[in-house]
Amino acid sequence: MTAGATGPEQGGDPQRDPREPDPVVRDRRRVDPETGGLREQPAGPGEDAAAGEQGASAAADPDASASDLTAEDVLADAAGGEDLRAAQALADQRLEDLQRLQAEYVNYRKRVDRDRDVSATAARSSVFEALLPVLDDVVLARTHGGLAEGPAASIADKLEGTLERLGLERYGEAGEAFDPAVHEALMHGHAEGIEVTTVTQVLQPGYRAGGRVLRAARVAVADPQ
Repeated sequence: MTAGATGPEQGGDPQRDPREPDPVVRDRRRVDPETGGLREQPAGPGEDAAAGEQGASAAADPDASASDLTAEDVLADAAGGEDLRAAQALADQRLEDLQRLQAEYVNYRKRVDRDRDVSATAARSSVFEALLPVLDDVVLARTHGGLAEGPAASIADKLEGTLERLGLERYGEAGEAFDPAVHEALMHGHAEGIEVTTVTQVLQPGYRAGGRVLRAARVAVADPQ
């Protein structure tokens, strides 16, 4: 027997071909038997390929990859979901606040417009009421022929036309039915040929503006006999 050969008496394998290389034994124990601590396990030649195949299979099978998630991954996903829900709740709240502010602004605009119209109507009514005595004099002068022609007649026509354009309306005619809401009866009598109480004479015309009676027409009325 030659030197270096391993015989049965030396602990070798009698059936092993001596031309084959000696087997390589890797110690994959995680605990170092000498120090008792954990040690890093080096990757074997085929372990990188196996890891790549495992990643490919995890991508192809989401359920399988999900089973490999760690507790930290699950907690991170849960935290991200909570942040998304919190952001959505905040966006909904801001949208609700904006809609409420818009509704309040619309109501404010409506109230301002209404108050402005009321104020404008009240201002015009106060001017009209102050000019009623002047208009009464114009009517009397025209009735008695004092405003047939001349500068005074032109001024009176312009005044009445301007007030009419601003919303002042004169009313009250003989022959119309008496309405206590818009007429004030100063004289009362009876007449034939009528079926309801009727205005027989307008003593002083009435005026109204914007549907509001500024002064009731002062009239003489007659009841049916």
